[in-house]
Amino acid sequence: MSNRRTLSLWFPRLGADRLIRIEPDLWGQSLAVLRDTGQMQVVSSLSEVAAREGVHVGQPHRDAQALCPGLVTRLQNPQAEAAFLSTLRRWAVRFSPWVSEEAPASLMLDITGCAHLFGGERGLIDTVQDGCLRMGLSVRAGIADTPGAAWALARFAGETKMPAHRSGDAIDQEAPATRVRAARRRHWTKGGPAPHIGLKGPVPSAIAGRGQTRTALADLPVAGLRIDQETQAHLARLGLRKIGDLAGQPRATVARRFGKGLILRLDQALGVTPEPITPAREAPNFAVRLTLPEPIGLRADIEAGMHRLLERLCNLLQERGKAARKVRLQAFRADQGVEWIEVGLARPSAVSDRIRPLLEMKLDEIDAGFGVDMLRLEAVQVEAAQKRRMAGHFEARNTAAKRLGDDEALDDLIGRLGARVGLDRIIRFYPADSHLPEKTSKPMAAAWAGPYEDPWPVPTTPRPLQQWRPEPVMAPDSPYPPGQFRWRGQDLHLAVAMGPERITPEWWLDDPDWRSGVRDYWRVTCIEGACLHLFYAHGDTMSAGWFCQGRFA
Repeated sequence: MSNRRTLSLWFPRLGADRLIRIEPDLWGQSLAVLRDTGQMQVVSSLSEVAAREGVHVGQPHRDAQALCPGLVTRLQNPQAEAAFLSTLRRWAVRFSPWVSEEAPASLMLDITGCAHLFGGERGLIDTVQDGCLRMGLSVRAGIADTPGAAWALARFAGETKMPAHRSGDAIDQEAPATRVRAARRRHWTKGGPAPHIGLKGPVPSAIAGRGQTRTALADLPVAGLRIDQETQAHLARLGLRKIGDLAGQPRATVARRFGKGLILRLDQALGVTPEPITPAREAPNFAVRLTLPEPIGLRADIEAGMHRLLERLCNLLQERGKAARKVRLQAFRADQGVEWIEVGLARPSAVSDRIRPLLEMKLDEIDAGFGVDMLRLEAVQVEAAQKRRMAGHFEARNTAAKRLGDDEALDDLIGRLGARVGLDRIIRFYPADSHLPEKTSKPMAAAWAGPYEDPWPVPTTPRPLQQWRPEPVMAPDSPYPPGQFRWRGQDLHLAVAMGPERITPEWWLDDPDWRSGVRDYWRVTCIEGACLHLFYAHGDTMSAGWFCQGRFA
């Protein structure tokens, strides 16, 4: 038996509590945070007052508004909620140095050897709840030997117990007519968890004693195993609504019907399979912000604020020996909305003159709305600054002009083009070790691959300047170059033919274009002036004949 102890903290109203902290006027109102699914807006988080009115998470906005006419709504900001959860993770380090984030609104703490500092596990939960209460946050906690069990206890301990399942053969089962007149069953009687109607009094929490994991989980619904809703529905149709019911079933039968994922989740919750907690690594934060006394909306004002922030950000990066690969500018509007733009650089840089033009190209994408009251500039992706070799005045003077004219100018061009079409669409070619004409070079992302510094290998046989996929040529079925052939609707006549160059396919790769077998390549010059790269495919069963694959200069 493992001696580890795990604390799970779940914030069921994280999105609504965050907005109430920002807007104190929302306190005591029916607040719902809406998530846009593309087809409609659904409730992603709600306040306790809205929960008492009957609104629940996942409900469409129209239904929630009809149920609660005084409902106040705000749009969800996933980025801000994730940042707020990271802030809570840093706050939770006071209880344990081993804290990880569990999306979307949960923290997992390894409290082994830490609980005695707070008067035991109950005292630790009370301390956590008091801290969250002062911050205006709703929290539910669970402590167990495993992270899976603590996760289930934090969400389902203290819920309304489900009625015992009836098989349909019991003599006391209600008649169909009685069932029709009976009140409609709630959805949780069919195996799902009961809705969270609001927490009154002390915040529910559950502590499973050491070695009591199986007993503590026996009466909890199968949703506590962190499985999808479809699997929960299938288990409910079989009468397996509780974890204890599922744990008593033959493992082979369950795995064959529901897959190994369900067995894995059950073993993790019961401690049969270890589930380590990976703490989030504290990443260095390279960000600066500018709070404005009055909202601004003109492009020139936003650009001026961006220039001030960029100088501060570049100085911060240079002090740490870092360079920015991706930069994000956020504009916080007066109506609590957030607009942002991102730019990537072909080569990491901490020079403001190289980052500023890229940001200026995208400033028009920011919708100021009723005004912007705060700007934030962040280096989202940073890398170590390139090391520079010390050189004397003579060497530096001779190489400065070339470096500025070749490397930096090309990198700036790639960055500007990438801001328009995307950095992934700009490529440069590297030589490849292959005898096939179309594989003598390989494309590389220009933003992440520097120029090829070694001499470009010269092939033994000249390759065409332009290449394309093989196109059929109308010519006699003979391995010798035809005197007259038809290609792309034109009748061409042979003037000079150089070759052949016999190439066999790469037998270790299954290339559909090379299933025709051995090829004989010819450099054919036509009387009409075209210089083509033709080949004859010696296909025994398919794709035999003449094809054109390229054009020489």
